Amino acid sequence: MDDVKDFGTPKRISDKTVNLTIDGVSVSVPEGTSVMHAASLSGVTVPKLCATDSLEPFGSCRLCLVEIEGRRGYPASCTTPVAEGIKVHTQTPKLADIRRGVMELYISDHPLDCLTCATNGDCELQDMAGAVGLRDVRYGYEGENHLKSVKDTSNPYFTFDPSKCIVCSRCVRACEEVQGTFALTIQGRGFDSKVSAGNKDFKDSECVSCGACVQACPTATLIENTIIEAGVPEHSVTTTCAYCGVGCSFHAEMKGEEVVRMTPNKDGGANHGHSCVKGRFAWGYATHKDRITTPMIRKSIHDPWEKVTWDVAINYAASEIQRIQKKYGRDSVGAISSSRCTNEEVYVVQKLVRAALGNNNVDTCARVCHSPTGYGLKQTLGESAGTQNFDSVMHSDVIMIIGANPTDGHPVFASQMKRRLREGAKLIIVDPRAIDLVDNSPHIKADYHLKLKPGSNVAIVNALAHVIVTEKLMDDSFIKARCEDDAFKSWKDFITKPENSPEAMSAFTGVDAKDVRAAAKLFAKGGNAAIYYGLGVTEHSQGSTMVMGIANLAMLTGNIGREGVGVNPLRGQNNVQGACDMGSFPHEFPGYRHVSDKATLALFEKAWDVKLQNEPGLRIPNMLDVAIDGQFKALYCEGEDIAQSDPNTQHVTHALESMECVIVQDLFLNETAMYAHVFLPGSSFLEKNGTFTNAERRISRVRKVMSPKNGYEDWEITQMLSNALGYKMDYSHASDIMDEIARLTPTFRGVSYKKLDELGSIQWPCNDEHPLGTPTMHIDEFVRGKGKFIITEYVPTSEKVTQKYPLILTTGRILSQYNVGAQTRRTKNVAWHEEDLVEIHPHDAEERGIQSGDWVGIVSRSGETVLRAQITERVQPGVIYTTFHHPESGANVITTDNSDWATNCPEFKVTAVQVNKVTQLSDWQKQYQHFSEEQIEFAGKSKELKIH
Repeated sequence: MDDVKDFGTPKRISDKTVNLTIDGVSVSVPEGTSVMHAASLSGVTVPKLCATDSLEPFGSCRLCLVEIEGRRGYPASCTTPVAEGIKVHTQTPKLADIRRGVMELYISDHPLDCLTCATNGDCELQDMAGAVGLRDVRYGYEGENHLKSVKDTSNPYFTFDPSKCIVCSRCVRACEEVQGTFALTIQGRGFDSKVSAGNKDFKDSECVSCGACVQACPTATLIENTIIEAGVPEHSVTTTCAYCGVGCSFHAEMKGEEVVRMTPNKDGGANHGHSCVKGRFAWGYATHKDRITTPMIRKSIHDPWEKVTWDVAINYAASEIQRIQKKYGRDSVGAISSSRCTNEEVYVVQKLVRAALGNNNVDTCARVCHSPTGYGLKQTLGESAGTQNFDSVMHSDVIMIIGANPTDGHPVFASQMKRRLREGAKLIIVDPRAIDLVDNSPHIKADYHLKLKPGSNVAIVNALAHVIVTEKLMDDSFIKARCEDDAFKSWKDFITKPENSPEAMSAFTGVDAKDVRAAAKLFAKGGNAAIYYGLGVTEHSQGSTMVMGIANLAMLTGNIGREGVGVNPLRGQNNVQGACDMGSFPHEFPGYRHVSDKATLALFEKAWDVKLQNEPGLRIPNMLDVAIDGQFKALYCEGEDIAQSDPNTQHVTHALESMECVIVQDLFLNETAMYAHVFLPGSSFLEKNGTFTNAERRISRVRKVMSPKNGYEDWEITQMLSNALGYKMDYSHASDIMDEIARLTPTFRGVSYKKLDELGSIQWPCNDEHPLGTPTMHIDEFVRGKGKFIITEYVPTSEKVTQKYPLILTTGRILSQYNVGAQTRRTKNVAWHEEDLVEIHPHDAEERGIQSGDWVGIVSRSGETVLRAQITERVQPGVIYTTFHHPESGANVITTDNSDWATNCPEFKVTAVQVNKVTQLSDWQKQYQHFSEEQIEFAGKSKELKIH
């Protein structure tokens, strides 16, 4: 039911205007515009089947033919560019005859089952048959046809019915142009032409289930299974995806309060009508049978849960917090919010902690992944966020990806990046593992893959900078005009030391000095150079140092402050940026202002009408340590699962067991909730209003499309708890919270729901100076004034390999799953990843007698777990790799509690381990299985645990 107008061919941008006449109407359009697009702009609809404005024109369907005075024949309007003064006719008797004849041929080899077809009323072929006035088909069905072609139902989300295919190539072109996977082709010629997924079923092919082909298909050939099951939707609501930090805009297409499908929004500032398998299809968790929608309480984690009313649950939670604070002191309680929550929700959680609990013991999972970004960029550039918008990559000449896997972690942005790479941009990848973009992506291959050893990031960035400085490749004019002179001179003295050369650093990085030198020269002199990085940068003991090193590199080469360049952190979850912006750290109010700043303190005390603390509170690791010591006794945890996502799982669960009241607010009985005493059922993104802020600082609306199954939006639950604690909150809508945020946070000063509804989205800073937002930051000067080079000495991690632990484990994500998997494991995405595997290099596997599929025990200084082995050369000898999407895998049982020196961000990426072939689960997994089954039974749920 897509009501968005399709102009047939993409919009063209040009300074030159062309004037023409279409059906007697004068039209002025940019040079390069197609006749079809120009006609559409003038209000004339030309029939079409192969054309859509999300794809380049193809000219195969022959429906869009027009007449142009003075020209012979009947050109296709989609492939014909406008020309000055031409006179176009789109409706003549001859054109009508031609179009009916073309449609007659299509319909003669198409099932006439419109009344029972799932897309009846939402089918372009059906629409065009009506548009051209087709009333009869002279050709019978005798002889060869495609009507008995077999359906492909292998993909869990959509069906391919070749009997309805008109071979318009839109699906193939979408796979190539939009997604960049090239999984589909047109096989055969003439009558034998057919769409093929490489002679495989869709599920087993290279298809990544992004939905671009389904979106592009003009018939019922490729169709969502939800449409087959539920029928065509009748209304839609525009909202924002709740998965990764790309922040895709979607139309939730509905029948009443039932979501029928999620369609990517063509006007979405971050995704421009594209999507991935998670956002497009994996929303079924919102109505999964595992959802808990009734509050529950209990005295002990060894007791069954008691279902209670909201009033009972809220009052019990509040009374327990008050009891604990009276007995153990004001600082004995705290809260954790989540990057999966809206800006408004995390704002009220930190407000509850500061105003109702009377301390600053609030933290967020954003610190556990990207806090070094905030710290490092604040020190060097003056602002704790990325510098560009995603579209900036289309102006890049050199792209450097450090410690990120965009095709798996940020797939919609990766598709845009791949488009630029196919156009000729150069690619440098700095990663211990061969991600898809290294050499596994069609038509793309990295120019340099600096396959460093885990933990040596700072060594490699120093080596790159050393080459640029010593070979005089730096941008002297930029540095002189934009950066602090004294700081640069000190840094230059440091970076030019011989110990920072690629040759010296190769002992730590394992990367050939020649490759480092060549990559440095390409980055410095290849044109617009942009850096994109992820958790492979931040989740290290020197995470903050590395972020500062990246900023140094960008300033050194003048690659800041214009399109096509910049320092661009790729945020892992939907609202990592927003969680940081909203003051979810124990030392900062919203807007990154320290709690000890007197002016800021006075501002919030006046606005909140309460005395606030001016000393930083506890971070999550501090809360856990103090809990084990017996001094931290109550935790309010909204939307976060620290028992699975945080390092050293056994330490985390021991701390949770040591608390007297753990309050969890979530959709499911997650791993943390198994240690809880109060469970407050949360609402999904489909059941709430609010905003998310993505990795490019883009604030987007989240709109309620169905009533909350628990009865309340999450911010309302926090408000009820605050009121029960004696601190009054009286918001009536999420927009009230944003209005307060805007009043108290300089970078959000101009943000409102009204403006978001008008503009679609806004990139902060949005204030009086930038009323429409700020796509590119640091254009004329840095936020801090002058950019500051900071010395980044390489200090090897204390996590060392030894004879006992000779391998390094590093971790990451996979396309089909998301974070701890609480959402995606409850969708059909498990068809692609039903268990976490450990990747091992053939050399290391052979040494240990391990084959693919074998169970292997992974032992670290922290613990032991067992996973199945996958033998692959993606990892280098001495390095193993796994994901952490399934709780029973216990990936964080073996990670240590080492962390970044500045922010305590855990060092997930470097754990010394040994791997051996085993025949049974680890002791932890056996205990987990028993405990988990017991807890699920206590909640009145049932679950089949899939541990091997």
